[in-house]
Amino acid sequence: MCRNITVLRGLEPAATSEEIYAAALQYVRKVTGVGSLSATTRGPIERAAAEVAKITEALLEEMPQRRVPPQTVPPLRRPEVRARLGLD
Repeated sequence: MCRNITVLRGLEPAATSEEIYAAALQYVRKVTGVGSLSATTRGPIERAAAEVAKITEALLEEMPQRRVPPQTVPPLRRPEVRARLGLD
């Protein structure tokens, strides 16, 4: 599990729902200490991540534009990560 949450505000093009959910899932897993999902943890973790993603999407819409874009590229925009996850 990654130690840093990806910065989504100020991305061009704007963060996708997929990227927002991935960051929400990363956050929920981090605060709960769950490294990998099991049959018992999957439901609560996914429900919490969906709620956090919804709140995050609303927050990003309300925030003013950034003057400088984030310095790092979100993982889901990196070809090697997408290939590893089978997204392409």
